[in-house]
Amino acid sequence: MLDRNLLTGLLAALAASFIGSAWQLVSRHGVTTTLGPIDLALLRYGIPALLLMPLWFGRERIAPKASLPVLAVLVAGGGLPFGLLVLAGAQWAPASHMGIFMAGSLPLFTAVGAWLHKRQKIEGIRLAGLACIAIGMALFAADSFRGGTGSTGWRGDLLFLVAAMLWAAHSLAFAHCGLTPWQGAAFVNGWSTLLLSMLVLPFAGVPKLLTAPWPDVALQATTQGVVAGLLGLVVYMVAVARLGAPRASLSAALVPVLTTLGAAAWMNEPVTGAALVALSLVVPGIVLASGAAGWRPRRGARTAG
Repeated sequence: MLDRNLLTGLLAALAASFIGSAWQLVSRHGVTTTLGPIDLALLRYGIPALLLMPLWFGRERIAPKASLPVLAVLVAGGGLPFGLLVLAGAQWAPASHMGIFMAGSLPLFTAVGAWLHKRQKIEGIRLAGLACIAIGMALFAADSFRGGTGSTGWRGDLLFLVAAMLWAAHSLAFAHCGLTPWQGAAFVNGWSTLLLSMLVLPFAGVPKLLTAPWPDVALQATTQGVVAGLLGLVVYMVAVARLGAPRASLSAALVPVLTTLGAAAWMNEPVTGAALVALSLVVPGIVLASGAAGWRPRRGARTAG
């Protein structure tokens, strides 16, 4: 029988994969139709910041125990810098690239970060998985840089890789920040909204939110603000708390497939041969790299509140 912490973590990781894919698809749709990256960022961080505001003032108010650098990485990796990189990249590269490059590189960056921070060894089946991911992404990147997705697709791919590196750092930082998932979501979204209001919005001109069709705004507000900004961040933090950052990266396994198929069905994006080859290597690689084959219940696993 599965340990309760392990089961909860796996369910949270599964939920995170569906939410992550939905966010990628809706973001790509938004920035290529009626809205821009800054508009989506405002919804992505502003709505959950307002909904979680009571956590800043209640009896269980946020009281981070981590150092300032760790908290800065927490916000940068899961907040505004991460979001703007992804949303800007979505203007240039197809949604399938977002799924493959971000989901594929996340276990790579997480493994490197865990090795740098705790000298965690990467060997055996995990190393084989990371090798599969690297080969699949290299082949896919070669097609992109040759112009397989147009002259600007590679720009988005690079931004996705940087964003994945930030998210991996966010995962490792959350494991040491002393916050519950709900507190972590409030902290990241609150500071992201503050940074957006002070450093970005004053120079961004008139928001497209004021002129965009209301169905588009409603779709983005629901998906960006509630589903991704609130629920997505919380369930991923639950996965990290119950499984640890390297294992939580297993949530990325389904994202490339879901995003690629969703983009083909919803936005008529072609499923190229290069994408199929990349998926056949990256998805199994993510599963192997997570170490899922050798999982055992974790003793003393942290309880998410």
